[in-house]
This record gives sequence, structure tokens and C-alpha cells, in this order.
Amino acid sequence: MEQIRDAWLDFFELTADDQSGWWDRKKTTCRNRGAEIVRITGQGHVFETIRYGKQAECQYLLHLALLIRQNGQFIREEQVLPFQVQLENGKITGHQRTQIDTRLAETGHTRSGPGAINSSSDERFHYDRRAAVQYAERWWNSYNPEYRKFDVDCTNYVSQCMRAGGAPMRGAPDRGSGWWYNDENWSYSWAVAHSLRWYLSGSTTGLKGKEMESASDLIPGDIICYDFAGDGRWDHNTIVVAKDPDGMPLVNAHTDNSRNRYWSYEDSLAWTPETQYKFFRIGE
Repeated sequence: MEQIRDAWLDFFELTADDQSGWWDRKKTTCRNRGAEIVRITGQGHVFETIRYGKQAECQYLLHLALLIRQNGQFIREEQVLPFQVQLENGKITGHQRTQIDTRLAETGHTRSGPGAINSSSDERFHYDRRAAVQYAERWWNSYNPEYRKFDVDCTNYVSQCMRAGGAPMRGAPDRGSGWWYNDENWSYSWAVAHSLRWYLSGSTTGLKGKEMESASDLIPGDIICYDFAGDGRWDHNTIVVAKDPDGMPLVNAHTDNSRNRYWSYEDSLAWTPETQYKFFRIGE
């Protein structure tokens, strides 16, 4: 394990050499928005290792912090990238980005939950955007033990943020109805990206979303949905937590845990030129 930790600097240099394409994507995204990366620091964490003789294979989380300058202002963006790393005699011989298939059904790990939560069908509710954003900031790179953790956790995380902002739940126990969670079960819209996208645009009571024309129309607490392949299957959701100096959204997300990430996700390995977006105003 000591040798694996000592290989961190080699790994960081290898990552910067961009075998995964991530670094070029990140620089291009910044350049396109008139920004530049002025400093990048990182910290690694090994969470699983398999040894066989002098060789080893480990699952590695790379926590990067980027200081970005835009229009004379500074933004701290953070992102946690999962890698699979191969070593021999403590030296890195290969690595590759790992990526969860967002099209797989989302299944919760065993974890204690908050118990049944009272549902509400109030047609109007006060959405506390500050509380939603505070929750998003508190849990962007960890997991609230009051809820289950999902293999693909982006929508579960966004749902928790909206719930923290006062969004009312309804529809239990029908998984295909409403938007709800308890420790025994949850609606598809709570945890599946495709289902939440259609719930937000179709709901007429309680939690609902108003479609906005562009990302610049969004404010903190709002939601962005992503169809990376442009095939009608929605893959990912994020929550807006801030705006950059040009008035464009910065978002937090789970799965590849991210904080203050630029909304377009063009630095993501999942992004394609066919990517489609939906922008939802919450609480109005």
C-alpha cells in the first residue's frame, strides 16, 4: 500500500499526459468560456487493491482541485475521478478511467434510511433554494447516511437536494407514480435520471419544473438534465449551485462527484456533440 501511495506523483503526471482525454477536454471547456486553469492540485485515495506477486491492480480515486480564472475572478472547481491502476514493483504500468454505465437500472446499496417520510400533494410550495444549495455543498463528495447510496447516484443526490429545499413528496407506494422516498423503497423519479427528467416536465402538483430556454436562465437550486447520446434517453442530472462571472451555471453532481463544475459537461467522457440538455426552474 505504501508503494501505491508513493506512486501518486507518477500517476498525476500520467493523467496530465492525457491518455484518457480528460485534460484536453477540461482545457478546451475553459478556453471556450474565456477562462483559464491557473493551478491544479490533487490527492489520491486507494479504496481497493488486488495483489498478485510483484503486480497489483487498484481502484483509485483522484480528487482534483482546479483554480480557474475568468474575467478577473477566481472559481474553485473540484472533481473526483475514478481510475483503475496497474502497478509492478510499485511503479505504474497502466491506468484507465472507469465509468459507470448510467443506463443500468439504479439499485440502492444496503444502508439505513430515514424511515417513512410524510407525503404532500400541496399544489404550491416554498422552495428554499439556499437550503437546497447548502445541502448540495455539504454532500457533494460524501453520502448522507440517512439515505441509501446508489451505484449511479446522480439523481438520488439531486433529489435529496430538492427535498432539503422543501420539495414535497407524493405517490408512494407506487414506484411509477409521483416523486418519493422511504427506507423501504423509492419512486423511479427519485433515483433514475430519465424518470426525473420526465417527472419534472409532466408534474402538475407539488414538485414540478418549468422548462427554461437556456442555461443562463437558471439560478441556484435549479436542475439540468443531460442526454449525452442525443437518443432520447436521459443519463444524468445536476443541481445549479452558483453562477460564473458570465452568468452561466456552475453545478454539483454525484457519480463522478463534482463541485462548481461548468454546466455544459463538455469535459466529460460521456459528452458527445449530440448531447441534449433540459433546463428546469424549480419551485415556480
